[in-house]
Amino acid sequence: MKTNALKGMKDILPAEQKLRDYVQGKILETYRASGFERISTPMLEDAENLDKSDGGDNLNLIFKVLKRGDKLDSALAATPVDEKSLSDMGLRYDLTLPLSRFFAANRNELQFPFKVIQTDRVFRAERPQKGRSREFVQCDIDILGDSSCNAEVELIDVTARALLNIGFEDFTININDRRILRNMLENMGFAPDSLDSVCITFDKMDKIGAAGIEAELREKQMPEDAVKSLVDFIAKSDAANGGAKITLDEVASKCADASIADDLKYIISTVEKVAAGKYKISYTPNLVRGQGYYTGVVFEIASPKFSGAVGGGGRYDNMIGKFIGQQIPAVGFSIGFERICSILLDSGYKIPGEKEKCALLYDDAVEFPVVLAEAEKLRAGFSVAIIKKAKKPGPQYDMLEKQGYTKFAVFKDGTVSIK
Repeated sequence: MKTNALKGMKDILPAEQKLRDYVQGKILETYRASGFERISTPMLEDAENLDKSDGGDNLNLIFKVLKRGDKLDSALAATPVDEKSLSDMGLRYDLTLPLSRFFAANRNELQFPFKVIQTDRVFRAERPQKGRSREFVQCDIDILGDSSCNAEVELIDVTARALLNIGFEDFTININDRRILRNMLENMGFAPDSLDSVCITFDKMDKIGAAGIEAELREKQMPEDAVKSLVDFIAKSDAANGGAKITLDEVASKCADASIADDLKYIISTVEKVAAGKYKISYTPNLVRGQGYYTGVVFEIASPKFSGAVGGGGRYDNMIGKFIGQQIPAVGFSIGFERICSILLDSGYKIPGEKEKCALLYDDAVEFPVVLAEAEKLRAGFSVAIIKKAKKPGPQYDMLEKQGYTKFAVFKDGTVSIK
């Protein structure tokens, strides 16, 4: 029998679990205080729903579950064996599809607009590396049924306050609107059916620069004039060459209708007022996000303490309509719980106001009801664990100290002394 957890998954020791419980508790406290309500959905979803969810590359990372019994036997007997016929369900890769299905099934029982919390595990068949696991927790808030820009502003505000409330500071909300980007690219001469592919390349601007974008678009055989227009436009902002950042007004000027940027301008200016300097919001013209279901504004949380995003989300107005045939506006924001906890652990984060840990050591000479009573007295000032004293207490003390115990209470002559 193997003792190690599966690759890309991990066991969590008590010290880390305590931090995770605290962080998740503070996030939930902030969400609930802002009027959001928590739901839960099953971790398994119908395979057809997952396949049609426009999840981008995540669709290639779904853990599929084999059919059972006679259905599996029939699928295996078919010639040739078709992969899709072997599986009828899969583990969720994020919480957006489950929420959309939940809303479609229960909308008559829900307040509208629906402000909802989801904090749960999701699964992706990733190549495990730092910041990428196969099982991880997401902390989402979504607003369903509000098409106004105020929904984006509220989600950014609540998410930022949740981070600030756990002591996570020095972060930036990067923001873009896919409609603006697509409008600009189409106006430059890219075909409408190629825009997703062009956006994927443009999303790499910070990593490969203008020259890299040009090479990749040529490799994809995009129109020469369109490639030249885009590369000439972004070359001046190439960070590798000390270029200036592209502004929203500059991008809007390349669109067929400059007013398409008005919503994003409102969101940015409003968030700046609300943030009051506690965090930053930054227009990021190449921000796309990988999920295909996003229809408008998208955002990510950037931190100098981590190379990738530590949260993200956006508007997905078409997802719920796939279930009910009626478009329901929807927008969500997800905190990268695992990455936030990792950053806090690496920085030696201490839970504010946490009581010192005290071990109350006893032996058979003390009646157990007396031990319990003494422990309850000590809990007025400490977090107390009752532990049977070892015959050789030295190694026991060493292990308790490693586990964070700073005080030790022992019985002597019928009374308790603390050292």
